[in-house]
Amino acid sequence: MAIVQTHVQKSKQQPKFHKSFSILLVLTLICFTATSFHAQEHYRLDPATSEVHFTLGESGHDVVGVFHLSGGDFNFNRATGAMSGKIAADASSGNSENKSRDKKMTTDQLKANIFPEIAFTPIKYTGNIQATGDTKIQVVGNFTLLGQSHPLSLPMIVHFEGDHLTATGSFTIPYVSWGVKDPSIMFLKVAKEVKIDLKLNGSRVQ
Repeated sequence: MAIVQTHVQKSKQQPKFHKSFSILLVLTLICFTATSFHAQEHYRLDPATSEVHFTLGESGHDVVGVFHLSGGDFNFNRATGAMSGKIAADASSGNSENKSRDKKMTTDQLKANIFPEIAFTPIKYTGNIQATGDTKIQVVGNFTLLGQSHPLSLPMIVHFEGDHLTATGSFTIPYVSWGVKDPSIMFLKVAKEVKIDLKLNGSRVQ
């Protein structure tokens, strides 16, 4: 009789145990999801105040110019370093203050009528981003030129002030080896790499 009573008591206790365990599991999942969501931050760039400058070595002097940013949104997670989104420049907006050269650059070299944007899609970053002030980070992602994607790692300095972000960085693109027609002619030699200088401004999207 005592054995039967003990078995009955254990049977009554098991549902309570399973119920408590289920509640604990649900609460843990909720906390984990809330933490992950909080760690994810979304920023939108302002094309009007962001700048994409280029410098291209040419016989005797450098050609300098600018492209207009057509848009940019990205997410990043401080806890994991994961990133997503896209930063894009208008391929037809290249301006070096020489109309004939710019038309040749955007039409013949960049084929802007076929490939209207030049874009960078971030995948991850390394570095410990500070809540305020400057932080040096390395952003890894893919750079798309003439519709082809190429892996690229960008050194950046990011600065946070409240919900506002500024980011600067410089890097070189081996544009000829990435499929862009070499603009060099018989008596005019042009470098096979172009230097890009970024200055990005954006705000956090709630």
